[in-house]
Amino acid sequence: MSEVLAQLAQVLDARKQADPDTSYVASLHAKGLNKILEKVGEECTETLLAAKDAEHSGDTSSLVYETADLWFHCLVMLSRLGLGPDDILNELARRFDLSGLEEKASRGE
Repeated sequence: MSEVLAQLAQVLDARKQADPDTSYVASLHAKGLNKILEKVGEECTETLLAAKDAEHSGDTSSLVYETADLWFHCLVMLSRLGLGPDDILNELARRFDLSGLEEKASRGE
């Protein structure tokens, strides 16, 4: 599965330099980090609403679709800041042997 993320990260990096008139990703980068963050927030809200709907209806198709949009825009954000999916996967792997409560306590929350 991480192959898909790696391939997508390559495409996103390449599209940073594309023509904003022909590439959605390039148009986001041309508008700056704040626009990218706005899209992440918008997709996050849509994902939350889809999860609430899925709980009541049992239909998870919108939740999957909205989560894909959220992940996509998060990857655009990471790319903008010189990061990629491997950075996140490495952090998740680091946490693998920690209990969630221990990990949270280590951050002082």
